[in-house]
Amino acid sequence: MNDTPPPTRSIGGQIMLGVGLVVIWMLLWGQFTWLSLITGLALAVGVSAVFYLPAVDMSIRVNPWYTFLFFARLLFDISRASIGVAWLVLKPRYVPSNAIMAIALRTRSDLIMTWTAEAISIVPGSIVVDVDREDSVLYVHVINVRNEAEMDAFEDEVLRTERRIALALGTKADLRRLKAGPSASANPFDGEDA
Repeated sequence: MNDTPPPTRSIGGQIMLGVGLVVIWMLLWGQFTWLSLITGLALAVGVSAVFYLPAVDMSIRVNPWYTFLFFARLLFDISRASIGVAWLVLKPRYVPSNAIMAIALRTRSDLIMTWTAEAISIVPGSIVVDVDREDSVLYVHVINVRNEAEMDAFEDEVLRTERRIALALGTKADLRRLKAGPSASANPFDGEDA
């Protein structure tokens, strides 16, 4: 059992959460009026008071160079995967071969996990279908994988994406976990029979 107390949100975190909820409310209604602002504020206060919203460790560390590299590589991956999926669609004798993979991430940050899941999902040919937040595991549906080597290559690419995001936007704790390597985050599926 974990004896560490749950993290608490700072005043700044509460304000950011409230602003985010109000913006989402106004976007949902599609109007930026005084009425939607007031009802959005009332709703944000009500949601924050009634529902438990877990504290998220917001990293304010941004490395511009690694952020540029992450987005450049993401655009490259999207372009390459789009061409690959288009080829699969046009291929005369394509035989589907899909897999759902469990990929254990090395970091434990909710933000890094979310950004990694989003980065994977916007690249054609893969989509995150489930997340195990407690163990930091992404379950990813991947098309056109035929053997163990291709699955390992995809997993390596996901871990490289996680690394690029952590280098660009991660906390010092995220970077320490990356430097510690795979031993810092043991795969929860080792030793299980399939």
